Amino acid sequence: MKNVRALLLCLLLVLSFATVGSAISLDGWTGVGNYGTLGADGVVTLSPWGDAEYGYISTSGGVVGADIAGIGGTNGSWIQSPTFSANAGDELRFFFNYVTSDGAGYADYAWARLLDDMLNEVALLFTARTTPGGDTVPGFDMPAPSVTLEPESTPIIPGAPVWSPLGSYSGRCWSTGCGYTGWIGASYEVASAGNYILQLGVMNWADQIYDSGLAFDGATIAGTVIGDDPSPVPEPATLLLLGSGLAGLALYRRRSMNK
Repeated sequence: MKNVRALLLCLLLVLSFATVGSAISLDGWTGVGNYGTLGADGVVTLSPWGDAEYGYISTSGGVVGADIAGIGGTNGSWIQSPTFSANAGDELRFFFNYVTSDGAGYADYAWARLLDDMLNEVALLFTARTTPGGDTVPGFDMPAPSVTLEPESTPIIPGAPVWSPLGSYSGRCWSTGCGYTGWIGASYEVASAGNYILQLGVMNWADQIYDSGLAFDGATIAGTVIGDDPSPVPEPATLLLLGSGLAGLALYRRRSMNK
C-alpha cells in the first residue's frame, strides 16, 4: 500500500511541474515588422514570469507606418495578442524590458495599448522612451499611461546594450540614453466587461539607425495566460509520463492481487 501511495505522489508531482520551464507561445498573435521569441540573450535575462523564452519586437527590420497615430516615428514593429474576454475588475498583467542603442535627441519609443475587438484604443497602458536622464517609463512628451508599474522608478541602465534583436546595432550606443530598463511589471484593472486585444510596439523616432526593442512576457488576464485555454490539454510528454505511471500502478495492483 505504501508503494501505491508513493507512486501516486510521483504522478501528482509530474502534473504539478508539467508547465515549469515552458516557453512563451505566440500562437494566435499577429504583428508587423520584426518580432519573435528568444531565450536569455545579452543584457536581457529571462523574465520574472519564469518562462524559458520571452517575446520581443524590434525596430531593426521594422516597417514604415507602424507608429501610434499622432505620435509619429520612422520605422518600427508591433505585435497583437489573440482576442481575450475580460470582466470588469479583472487584472491585466505583463512584464516588459525596453532596450535601446539610440540616445541624445533620437527619442525612440515603445508602448503597450489595450484595444477592443474592433481595434479601437481603450487604454494606453504604458510608454517607454529614450531619454538622456530621468525615468524612461513613462516616455516624455507622450500621453499619460494608465498601468501601475513595479518598480515605479525606471531610469535606464546605461551602456551599449548587447541584445541580438538590435541587429547590427547590438553592443553599440549613440550618445547618452542608451541601455535597458531591466524587467518591469505592469498591471491594469479592466474597467468594463468585453473582448480585448493587447498590443505592444516599438518605433525609431527621427532615423532608421541605432535600433530599439522591447522584450515582453507573462501576459495574463485574471491569472490566465492570454491565448491559453483556461483548461489546457496536457503536453504530449506529460501524457506519456502519466500513462506510464498509471500502467505501472495497474501492474503493481495486479501483482499484489495475485500473491
